[in-house]
Amino acid sequence: MTPDKLIGRAAKRSVETPSRLNSNDLDELCDAADEAILSGGGFGWLSPPPRSIMEDYWRGVQMIPERHLVVARLDKVIAGSCQIVCPPRNNEAQAFSCNLTTFFVAPWARGHGLATLIVSEAEVLAKSKGFTMVNLDVRSTQTRAIQSFEACGFVHYATNHYYARVEDEYVTGFYYHKELT
Repeated sequence: MTPDKLIGRAAKRSVETPSRLNSNDLDELCDAADEAILSGGGFGWLSPPPRSIMEDYWRGVQMIPERHLVVARLDKVIAGSCQIVCPPRNNEAQAFSCNLTTFFVAPWARGHGLATLIVSEAEVLAKSKGFTMVNLDVRSTQTRAIQSFEACGFVHYATNHYYARVEDEYVTGFYYHKELT
C-alpha cells in the first residue's frame, strides 16, 4: 500500500484483536512494522531485524497468554498494531493494571485516525480483561505517538532522561497512564 493509492478517497478503517494471524496477515504485519521502525517508531528496534526474526517475534506474541495483539487495517491491509500485556499472575498488587506496548502505525497509513482506533480497541480489551489502569512508555522522539496518547486521555506522569540509546546518544522517555472508567 502506498499513500498515492489513498489520495482522493476515503480509506476503509478497521481494528480487531485477532486470535490467530494467517500467513498474509503475518506478512502485512511484518511489512508495516519494518516501515514503522525505519521511520523511527520501532518499539525498541532501531533498524528492522531479519525477516525471520520479525516473523518469529509476531508468532511468539500469539503464543504468550499474557499478550493480546490489536491490529488496525486500512483498506483491509494491516497498517498498525499494539499489544496489551497483562502483569504476571503472581503480581497481585498490580493486577489492576496492564501495559500498552509495541504501538505503531506504518507511515503510509498515518493521518487516517488509525492510532485512535488502535488505542480505543486496546482500552476496550483491557476493560474486558478486568483492568482499571493502562500504562505505557514512549521515546520522546516519537511525537506522533505521544500526540495520539495524549489525545486519547493518557496522562504523562514521569520522565526518564536515560530511557534509550540511539546513535550513541541518550533519548528521553515518557511514562503515561490512563484510568479506565
